[in-house]
Parts: sequence; structure tokens; C-alpha cells
Amino acid sequence: MTSGGSGGFLPTLARFGAGAPVVLCHDDADGLSAGAIFARACSQAPHGPARVRVIGRGESAWSDAIRAELAAGPPVGGLIVTDLGVQAEPILPGVPTIIVDHHVPRSEPASKVATVVSGFGAEPTPTSSLLAQSCAAALLGEAGADDLVWLAALGAVGDLGERASAARFPNVMTGARRFGTVKALREAVSLVNAPRRSSRGDASPALRLLLRADSPSDVVSDVSPDGEALRSARAEVKEALDAARTVPPLFAGPVALIRCDSPCQIHALIAQSWTHRLRRQVVIGANAGFREGFVHFAARSASVPDLIAFLQDRAPTLGPKDHFAQGHQRATGGQVTRETWNRFVAGLGFGQEALA
Repeated sequence: MTSGGSGGFLPTLARFGAGAPVVLCHDDADGLSAGAIFARACSQAPHGPARVRVIGRGESAWSDAIRAELAAGPPVGGLIVTDLGVQAEPILPGVPTIIVDHHVPRSEPASKVATVVSGFGAEPTPTSSLLAQSCAAALLGEAGADDLVWLAALGAVGDLGERASAARFPNVMTGARRFGTVKALREAVSLVNAPRRSSRGDASPALRLLLRADSPSDVVSDVSPDGEALRSARAEVKEALDAARTVPPLFAGPVALIRCDSPCQIHALIAQSWTHRLRRQVVIGANAGFREGFVHFAARSASVPDLIAFLQDRAPTLGPKDHFAQGHQRATGGQVTRETWNRFVAGLGFGQEALA
């Protein structure tokens, strides 16, 4: 595993075969920006244009469904997997694979399975888009990758916020200012994140914009159907979030729980919004209306530094369909069946009102 840099990226890229590279990326601003950086960098390199597949709601890059989809399509010369976590098993056995990520690894692959470019453990921890920019600079040279720096900044602001990005990665944020104002960058982040949070959950319009835009202002001012899709999605999410913010929290020990039933992915936004008022609690936003049969939840806290450990210490018995305490130490959550959720909240000390 390579930590905090792009070492190992070029040697593995050199082993890619004759088929097109395929980029698998997460559907948030950081993952989409990282995917766009890799696709645009590959198009300027001998490997040629890459195909980008967004891994969205309820999907996993390590699932049999994704393996079957890739195997049934055009030949895959190699895989670049970004912002989707790190796991030990191969996605496509025998296909050169590069994993670029900054989350807590679930398990670590052997070197023959994948090369891992990881930001986890580095201080400050770079986002996937920042790691992608580093890889692009290794491939194209600093000058060749310079036109992509605004994408790295967009992903960083999406994951860390503007202030933390500026404090931890000033060179990237300064470089991004050549492509427009900070206001335009914030607006672009808001728009790019909106489709994944909408009831449709389709981030492809955001990806298409990032693949062709030359600046954050291009994203904000786009009047194509893709641009309209982003604005429509943001309006839908705002309406759902405004309604959910009127729900009072439930309390059990150190945990505050805010429930909602929405087809929009708003549980993380709800949790984050309450941390400013409930600074001593671990705030959990839970959405039982997001996916049939499941409760999706997000945990945030102003005072607990390792939320993954906090949740793992209180984990219920998990089933094969459950995903629990994944992501970042300061921003984690999961998706569990309703039965698992009910065991979880009962174990935390909540009563009937918290059950799904």
C-alpha cells in the first residue's frame, strides 16, 4: 500500500492491457471529481479514453453484479477504483487494478491483486480527488495536470468543506482560484452533490458535466439538460431537508437520533446540521424511507474523534446485507436491514419510537 502519494500508480498503469481503462468512482463530489480527473488524464496519455462507471445507491464495486457487467462489456485493459473503499478481494481477477482512496480500509489486497494509493493515515489526509490529482501529475507532469486542479479542489471542498481544504491543502485551493471564485466552487459542489441525494439517485448528469467543464463556473452556468437536472435535484433535496429539520431529536445516553422517511439521501445532512446544537452528543440521522427494507444512517459529532470505534463498540449482530461503521472516523454510518436497525437502537437504549 502506498500512503499519501502516487507511488506505484505508474508501474501498475504500465501493465494495463489493450482494452480501455475503466474508472469506477463514488457518486459524491469527491468521487466524481476523482473519476473525472482520471478519465481526463487517461485521454491525454497513450492509454486513450477511459470509460467511467459511477457506483451509486445500493451498489458495490466488489459485487457480483458489477463483475458481471464489466465482464459482459468491452474488454477492460485495467481498473482504476476511486473513493469506494479498500477491500482485499479482486474485482476482476487477473486485470491490473489501482485503488485510490482515503477511507479506513476494510481489508488490504495483496500486491498481485491491486495497487493501493491511500491517503488514510497521512496528515493531513488527502481526499480521493487530491490523490487523483497527484496521480495525474505523475502521469502528465505538473504542467500537464494543471488544468485539472480545480476538480481536485471541488472534491476536497465536497468532503472537507472550504475552510478545512484551504487550511490543509493551500496550494491546491490557491491553484483552483485561477479557474474562478471560491463562491463558484462552493456552488459547483452543491450542484454536483445534488443528484446522488435526490430520489432518483442518478449522478450521471454531474459526471458528464465534470468530464467536459473547464471551471466551476462552467458547472454553475450550464444550461444543458445536465445542468437543469442538477438544479432540479437540488431543489428536491432542499424541500426534503427543510421538512426533516422540523423533527425533534430523540435521546439515549450519549446519542441523539433524528429520524426521517424520505426517498432523498438527506440523513448525513440532517446529522451534520444538528451537531452545532448538540455538541456533546453523537448525532445519528436515520432514514427509513430511502431504500425498501433498510435503514440508512449517518453519524456525526463535534466531540467524539473516532465515530467508527464508537459505533463498533455498540454494534449489533450484523447480517450479510448489513454495512456498518464505514467511511471516515469523523463521518461514518451505514445501511442495515430494519431488523438489524431495531436491534441497534434498542441496544443504545432507545424505546419503541426509534424502531423502524
